[in-house]
Amino acid sequence: MVVQQQRTGSNRKSAEERRDEILEAAQAEFAERGLHGASTEQIARRAGISQPYVFRLFGSKKELFKAAVARCLRETLETFQRAAEGKRGEEAFRAMGDAYMQLLADRTRLRAQMQAYAACDDAEVRQIVRDGFGDLVAYVERVSGLPPAEVSHFFATGMLMNVLASMDLYDQPEAWSQRLLAGCKEAT
Repeated sequence: MVVQQQRTGSNRKSAEERRDEILEAAQAEFAERGLHGASTEQIARRAGISQPYVFRLFGSKKELFKAAVARCLRETLETFQRAAEGKRGEEAFRAMGDAYMQLLADRTRLRAQMQAYAACDDAEVRQIVRDGFGDLVAYVERVSGLPPAEVSHFFATGMLMNVLASMDLYDQPEAWSQRLLAGCKEAT
């Protein structure tokens, strides 16, 4: 197919490109409505494809949700990896923390992440979240080389940042949230 595209000059997208577009649309829909409230029809519409094609690629709405959650967590890991590239210890720690603060500006990603945590009552989703979060922890431990108490504090700070960002307190700060944000910035 790729060879044919090159010969004909067609703008036809590969299955992998379509898959990425569907996951992007799914992340937005799941971020707004969660696993149970999201519509595969709306996801297909957002991606500019047919609903049967969504099911052909993913099988079910739940499988699509799991793929979107895994992608969200993987992208967070990739953000950490880019930020820490060539760094170790405290320097890597701070770079990952700064990168995560910037990542939270993407409300869709933030809400998708929060929906993933909320859907952890489902054992399969819970396993995807555990695996992805475990990968984040393992990477932070490895690149920082810091003790468990500091790694725990890093993730606790990240969770507090999630909560503050969820309440839109980065742009609409209140005095108490400013104090918390200042503490988060110092911690990273």
